[in-house]
Amino acid sequence: MSENERKTACVTGGNGFIASALIKMLLEKGYAVNTTVRNPDDMKKNSHFKDLEALGPLKVFRADLDKEGSFDEAVNGCDYAFLVSAPKEMIEAGVQGTLNVIRSCAKAATVKRVILTSSASAIFGRPLQGDGHVLDEESWNELQLKNLKALAASGAVPIVHVDDLCRAEIFLVEKESASGRYICSSLSITVLNLARFVAGRYPEYNVQIDCFEGFPEKAKVCCSSEKLIREGFEYKCTNLDEIFDDLVEYGKALGILPH
Repeated sequence: MSENERKTACVTGGNGFIASALIKMLLEKGYAVNTTVRNPDDMKKNSHFKDLEALGPLKVFRADLDKEGSFDEAVNGCDYAFLVSAPKEMIEAGVQGTLNVIRSCAKAATVKRVILTSSASAIFGRPLQGDGHVLDEESWNELQLKNLKALAASGAVPIVHVDDLCRAEIFLVEKESASGRYICSSLSITVLNLARFVAGRYPEYNVQIDCFEGFPEKAKVCCSSEKLIREGFEYKCTNLDEIFDDLVEYGKALGILPH
């Protein structure tokens, strides 16, 4: 991509797990990237930016979801914006925080598309219609958070490799026909079977399957990525072994999982 053709994307919450992977992928594709963090001077949280800067043009801006106008500079001149702040930041800021970023995008006038990333809890709230019910982009969460854990326990946990998620976000931002909500999940598995899988593949972590006694073998509800697939997106990683091996290696590299 030449300098004249280069697109610029803003990625919020640049020291988060998804945001870091997305920034890396955008830079590798030839994008210039602006990213935001609460404290750019915190070298412990932002040390990864040095490696990312070697991949392409990356600028780091100070911004807070709860401060209107603080994203103005970061999104100014950008073609696209990806809102992928960490869940803790999103919950604390609430709807108003998201609106603050979107208002900054509207003011910039250059932003052609905004991608907002949320968890599957955004759809795990529609009243279930019997066993085997499939949740899609028309499903909305109207339940209180305290009820979601009980509901998710009876359903299939939607799983996607972080690289596939980032590929999907870039795919959708670049695809003119894309519109509305998209579910991104390459596979689903019940909580019980996920516990069995982790216990069998990583015995060193001593997962106690007995703790999941009473959880259903078969999911009563699952998520569908059919809309995303119809757009032409193809998942590269649909293997649970590969997804979790990469996740465990990442956890070990960060020091949050023992070697």
